[in-house]
Amino acid sequence: MFAKKTINDIAVSGKSVLVRVDYNVPLSEGKVIDSYRIKQSIPTLEYLLKQKSKLILISHLGRPDGQVKPEFSLAPIAQVLQRMLRTKVHFAPDCIGKPVTRTLAAVKPGEVLLCENLRFHPEEEKNDANFAKALAAPADIFVQDGFGVVHRAHASTVAVTKYLPSVAGLLLEREVDTITNVMVNPSHPLMAIIGGAKIADKLDLIKRFIELADIVAIGGAMGNTLLSANGVFIGKSLSDKDDLPLAKDIIRLARHEAKKRSFVFVLPRDGVVASSPNPTTKTRIVDWGSHAVAEIENYPRRVPLSSATVGNHEMILDIGPFSGSFIAGCLQLVNTVVWNGTMGVTEIPSLISSTGPFAHGTELVVDGILGQFGNRPFSLIGGGDTVGYIESQGLIDQFNHVSTGGGASLELMAGRKLPGVEVLEDK
Repeated sequence: MFAKKTINDIAVSGKSVLVRVDYNVPLSEGKVIDSYRIKQSIPTLEYLLKQKSKLILISHLGRPDGQVKPEFSLAPIAQVLQRMLRTKVHFAPDCIGKPVTRTLAAVKPGEVLLCENLRFHPEEEKNDANFAKALAAPADIFVQDGFGVVHRAHASTVAVTKYLPSVAGLLLEREVDTITNVMVNPSHPLMAIIGGAKIADKLDLIKRFIELADIVAIGGAMGNTLLSANGVFIGKSLSDKDDLPLAKDIIRLARHEAKKRSFVFVLPRDGVVASSPNPTTKTRIVDWGSHAVAEIENYPRRVPLSSATVGNHEMILDIGPFSGSFIAGCLQLVNTVVWNGTMGVTEIPSLISSTGPFAHGTELVVDGILGQFGNRPFSLIGGGDTVGYIESQGLIDQFNHVSTGGGASLELMAGRKLPGVEVLEDK
């Protein structure tokens, strides 16, 4: 159970409430192209607005490196937010000082003020006390609802809590509760599907799932690195040579775990390869044999590597049809699945279909999770490219929980404390 106070535990009626939201959303030509994080903040904002609070929203967008850069302005988000909330959303050209107080004077109870990008000020990422005090100055209460940033010790997540009573919003409460419950008390069998680029970024997460889960399946570029560590030639595939020692450690840990209990660790046994990720490039499927660290019944035996290899000029861009089908098959056996990271280069568009030429493995994972083959496990989806992909397919509402936090969800799953949560008031 969430141990911190929330907006349900504090009087907010008629107060000026400073709300840290996470509106770090993608923009194109000044327009929001993915509004998922904005939508997820609405329940908290609507609750506060019903209490006739004045809302002062603060967020970052992108990485302006402490400089004012118009392409990272939050102004386009004010229009989207106004449509969603159906109330007036004012916009302040800064997040501290007179621009905020002047604009706030025109904000009525039940209305919203969205402030300009926090990271236009270098003090934000430095967790600067004076900057935090200036953020807090016009408010009576601070509400932390930006789950995607609570793993950072910044002025708007940590230092600001020194100057205002500080509680959690509904989104933050739901994120922490859901992820913690899955990691502490999952309904077994539990399967983890992990993709992405760098093993180092998810090392602790992989290790925790090797200890906790019944099945762990790896794909994406980190799958290439693990394959290379396990003796597969990967051509010019994206991988990280610096992570090879970590990859070998993971394989040793998985083998050790499989000797102790019924545990399956699965690496791709086939892949879609091409000379480049261009959607018109000729592709082929290469089957390099079973490199599952722990075999299970009926898993095909390893075939000679000489029978099918990746060429020097080729790269692995997706898991192959057998690997995708095997993962989908494993999903028929589990009660809970945690998925973080796509299985291939899903961002490459297709000329003839709604998904790209290197997204078929990820499609099979989605079908398996959503019950297309029978079983439908409880699904917890990590942030980042995974969320971007399923939202692009219009499937965001089909999963049990889709996290708004990339790094924050990884940290919480790995068992780490989140600075922006720890500083909130205890119940």
